[in-house]
Amino acid sequence: MLTSRDTPSVDASAERIARIRDLNDIFRRKLPSVGKGFRVHVTDHVAALGSVEIAHVLETVRTFDGFGPDNDPYGEHDFGALDHSGNRLFWKIDCYDKWVQFGSPDPTDPSVTTRVLTIMRADEY
Repeated sequence: MLTSRDTPSVDASAERIARIRDLNDIFRRKLPSVGKGFRVHVTDHVAALGSVEIAHVLETVRTFDGFGPDNDPYGEHDFGALDHSGNRLFWKIDCYDKWVQFGSPDPTDPSVTTRVLTIMRADEY
C-alpha cells in the first residue's frame, strides 16, 4: 500500500525541476568556459561555421531567455532554438552519468551528473 511518504509531492517535484533548471542555467551562463561535469558538443555542420561564428552562437545560447511552454514544457531550461547566419540552430542540454555512458541517476546532483550541451542545425535533428 502506498502512502504519501512513498509518492513524491507536487512541492518535491517542483523543487526538483527548479534545481535542474538552476543547474542548467548555471552551465549555460558560464559558456564558453565550462568546468568539471560539463561538456559542449557541436555537430560537424556547426563546427564548419568556424571559431568566430561558434563564439557568437555560444554567446547567444549563454544569454538565451526565450523559454516558454512550446520549447520548455518541463521547465528545465534544457532546449532552445536560434537563427544564426541563415541557419536555424537547436541547442539541448542532456544529463548523463559521470562517465557519459547512461542517463544521470540524479540530475539534481552535480557529483553524479555530467551535463552535455549539444548544438546542431535544425535539419540535423
